[in-house]
Amino acid sequence: MKRYVLYNPLSNNKSGSVAAEKLKELLSDSELVFQDITKMESYPDLFAQLDADDEIVICGGDGTLNHFANDTKDIDYSHTILYYAAGTGNDFLHDLDKKDGAEPFPVNQYLKHLPTVIIGERRQLFLNGIGYGLDGYCCEVADKIKEKSDKPINYPGIAIKGLLFAYKPTSAKVTIDGVEHSFKKAWLVPTMNGRFFGGGIMITPQQKRLDNDMVSVGIVHDSSRLRTLMIFPKIFTGKHVKYTKIVEIHTGKNITVEFDRPTALQIDGETVLNVTKYQVLSAGYSES
Repeated sequence: MKRYVLYNPLSNNKSGSVAAEKLKELLSDSELVFQDITKMESYPDLFAQLDADDEIVICGGDGTLNHFANDTKDIDYSHTILYYAAGTGNDFLHDLDKKDGAEPFPVNQYLKHLPTVIIGERRQLFLNGIGYGLDGYCCEVADKIKEKSDKPINYPGIAIKGLLFAYKPTSAKVTIDGVEHSFKKAWLVPTMNGRFFGGGIMITPQQKRLDNDMVSVGIVHDSSRLRTLMIFPKIFTGKHVKYTKIVEIHTGKNITVEFDRPTALQIDGETVLNVTKYQVLSAGYSES
């Protein structure tokens, strides 16, 4: 049996190759074949060359796993897919109650039947969630920092500065299975497949990853900068949900979020700029 390690050298502040080297010790019982996933040319060709008992190991962050799920969504493979988390936030790992450094584990069941996000003509599956509002702003700022430095990104620090000064909340219209909700001042409006986004923010604590019929949208709204800043630490533990006057959690199959001005959005950590509207369809939603 061979294990094909698809690693992302750019993950975790460009230290993905170091993480891949650790697999030589963790998976010393099998022959390893290493492949830079950013240079992958053809997944059909890769699967065609595998023997029946060969396995694939994805080594990278949430974004790496997201790209693999999208790039292989039309391939009917039966091989075991293992995952070794080597990202910055590792929200997928933590959603499964696993700790950083956990040994590679099978993820086949989590890579199929994923929800879809639609932004204009762009349409793709996502693993954890769609961050819109303050979270998208944090990713936009983080990308600019990464262009100038290889130092670790302090996402909570960016969020706090945004809450205090830089980020301007928007008006938002959120439509959930045909029912419209309006908010004058929206700080966060993410739609989630799991519980975590943004490196440990538990925005939707009741969301079940394998519930293919439903996704959750969390809305932090109509509060002052100071009030929002005060409850922000509680989002990391899910205790923010008790502040029902400014926090709402809804579930549905078809969710559309519209802002009154273009704002950055993130899909499993990947930033998309100048977005005014996105739509999420759960895996169980039928468009027919």
